[in-house]
Amino acid sequence: MIKLSKRLQTIADYVKRGARIADIGSDHALLPTYLVQSGVCPSAIAGELNAGPFRAAKKQVADAGLQARITVRQGNGLAVVMPGETDTVTIAGMGGSLMSTILEEGYAAGKLDGVTELVLQPNVGEDDVRVWLLEKGWYLSHESILEEDGKIYEVLHAVSRDVQPSATSNETLYEGSFLKLPYDKEVLHRVLLRMGPHLLRQGSSVLTAKWRSEIGKLERIIAQMSASEGTESTLKAEQFRKEISIIEEVLQCLRTEIPSSN
Repeated sequence: MIKLSKRLQTIADYVKRGARIADIGSDHALLPTYLVQSGVCPSAIAGELNAGPFRAAKKQVADAGLQARITVRQGNGLAVVMPGETDTVTIAGMGGSLMSTILEEGYAAGKLDGVTELVLQPNVGEDDVRVWLLEKGWYLSHESILEEDGKIYEVLHAVSRDVQPSATSNETLYEGSFLKLPYDKEVLHRVLLRMGPHLLRQGSSVLTAKWRSEIGKLERIIAQMSASEGTESTLKAEQFRKEISIIEEVLQCLRTEIPSSN
């Protein structure tokens, strides 16, 4: 059986046993190969747009002797999937904006019909993905954050309203009073979308490290702006300072014990 990286293993651990998965942007098809080899999934689709990774995925599946159970298809996003063909969709290793576009196009084309589970690992722009899930009524059931080879990754696990039918679930999830911060509901809602409602409830050294790094990036941008004159630069720098202040206050909250809640 192939061995996955820590990042891919975290994604694999979320996939429901017995699910027919479609791994979009599958690269070398490591994830679907592992899930079928380990008996988690009876079948899988590996979708890849680019020719090189598509050929690599086909070779991986052939080397594992799983051509009868894993279908490798070349195409853009969820275009490789037929409606009702899969229960679980996994997408990893791309920006959150692109991931949201793939999900939106697939949703509009009916490609998510019958899908009850999404496991998503955006490299950046996680808030874009959370916003899409929220707008489409998906419930963000779990989040993980991990560090591997000097990079920090977030993995989002969402279930459809068929699995999580309560209309108040997302309202409760993105209600930020547990942070005990002097901000209105709208600001707290944005904080949870950006930093992760489950991640903030759990708290971790990796989460703190990620946002310390983000503060450093914002401070460097502000320093560069200080050399520029003009109202626009001044306003933008002030916006970034406010952003830093909010992140700092959130991190201060994480130093105290925050009760776990779903």
